Amino acid sequence: MLLTEVLDGTEMEVTDQTVGNETEIIGLTCDSRQVEPGFIFAALPGTLLDGRDYIAEALEKGASCVLALPGTVLPDDALDPWTGAPVPLVVHAEPRRQYALMAAAFYETQPEIIAAVTGTNGKTSVVTFLRQIWTGLGFKAASTGTLGVVARGFENRKTLTTPDCADLHRNLRDLARFGVTRMALEASSHGLEQHRLDGVRVSIAAFTNLSRDHLDYHGSMGEYLAAKLRLFTNIITPGGTAVINSDADFAGDVEAACRDKGLRVMTYGGPEADVSLEASEVLANGYRLEISAGGARHRVILPLMGDFQISNALAAAALAIASGEDAGDAIAQLEHLEGAPGRLQLVGETPKGAPVFVDYAHTPDALSSVLGALRSHTSKRLHVVFGCGGDRDAGKRPDMGAIAAELADVVIVTDDNPRTEDAQSIRAQILSAIPGAMEIADREEAIREAIHGLETGDLLVIAGKGHEKGQIIGTQTRPFDDMQIARDILRKLPE
Repeated sequence: MLLTEVLDGTEMEVTDQTVGNETEIIGLTCDSRQVEPGFIFAALPGTLLDGRDYIAEALEKGASCVLALPGTVLPDDALDPWTGAPVPLVVHAEPRRQYALMAAAFYETQPEIIAAVTGTNGKTSVVTFLRQIWTGLGFKAASTGTLGVVARGFENRKTLTTPDCADLHRNLRDLARFGVTRMALEASSHGLEQHRLDGVRVSIAAFTNLSRDHLDYHGSMGEYLAAKLRLFTNIITPGGTAVINSDADFAGDVEAACRDKGLRVMTYGGPEADVSLEASEVLANGYRLEISAGGARHRVILPLMGDFQISNALAAAALAIASGEDAGDAIAQLEHLEGAPGRLQLVGETPKGAPVFVDYAHTPDALSSVLGALRSHTSKRLHVVFGCGGDRDAGKRPDMGAIAAELADVVIVTDDNPRTEDAQSIRAQILSAIPGAMEIADREEAIREAIHGLETGDLLVIAGKGHEKGQIIGTQTRPFDDMQIARDILRKLPE
């Protein structure tokens, strides 16, 4: 593909348009280590590193074009490895956005319908449920986010929650070529603020909720909300549909922004919502639900535990309806849903019949939701094992300790991913709000102690890491799987 085709639709300045017209591009990346001859290298500014410091390395590896901020200068001897002509320098005040648009132009093809989901909690479950609903209705569907790229028959590609632009658009192209026509993706606040979704043809966007998280990055709840709102004000295609949790804090702000943009708005949640929960009954392993949508009432059994999963299921059903599916057909698919890995996932039971769950809850709101939801399924004591990640928002640690103190009967505070912080200090911040908790630094030992302490009628949730297969200590990631460790401990319990 020619450079001018990659630049089509952007507003960038090329240092030599004649050269640009003749420059052949075979790939693009913002990682100098991945540059190959014929690649565009996007020298993006970052919080820790500046891509401009790696331009020389990219040119040495054969970059045929460089994207950077205005004021950047290339060496005089920067020559295209194939033509010998000077390497074009493309400059723009918003290089991250332009990189995304270039990636979209380069990879071109995307699934026919793309739904994006943003919010503090629930993104992974909602996109997983939406993929399952679409698949159950006969479509070739995929989801992407924290769990990677998932589609029946397609290789599972590991990704960030919202991947790098080039990786994201490569995945979209490959999925479209694979025959996927329906795509559900997670839209993280980091990814939205860093323009990683710009260029994705999102026609449906959902807002699940907003609570404290990532304030180490965004600085304030206002800035955090502003990042989320980009999905509705900058990303979604004109005339698209916004699906909003009417029960969530900030729902009014999101709806106002959507209506200002002329988007169609569909709500889900309690009474008066377009997709509303009219009644629910707790069952042994799920809920009996009565849902109003499309002018009718629908009764289904949701085979998932946790009130928040009801909200996630409603969100997925609303998204399916927004994509053009019949309300009754979409809601009927809720009876076949399977939980996302690491999201209130049942590991097993002790010989005394006490169930053990693993959940990804790592924010105050998520921990509150999980513990509150499991209380109705616990006849005696509710146990929780959790910690907090290092090098992340420290302010939420005492909040999570207070929530555990209020909602659980037995609490063990342990290490999560301490990263480069002092693990003991992290635990101390949690324990400041729950001095009566047990402290066990070693996470495996904490899980073992919790399981051995379960009696008939008790329930344990191991929170914070969910599907993760490693524990980050210092700068190293060591193999660690809450699910596997808990399963091994349960297997060794005496009958």
